[in-house]
Amino acid sequence: MADYQNPPVEDPSASTQMFRAFVDEPQPKPATAVSESSRTGVITVGVIVVLAIIAAVVYLAVK
Repeated sequence: MADYQNPPVEDPSASTQMFRAFVDEPQPKPATAVSESSRTGVITVGVIVVLAIIAAVVYLAVK
């Protein structure tokens, strides 16, 4: 049975003009660059702390 209650919805992707407008829009810069650099710093500090703890444990075990 056909649905006559709701009007048909036009597919905006079928319109060439709308597609070109979408493609030509300037894309915003992704915010992931900031979070990746801060995450890299946290990982680096974490690795240094873990290595310092391991070195301290080995030093105390040998002493």
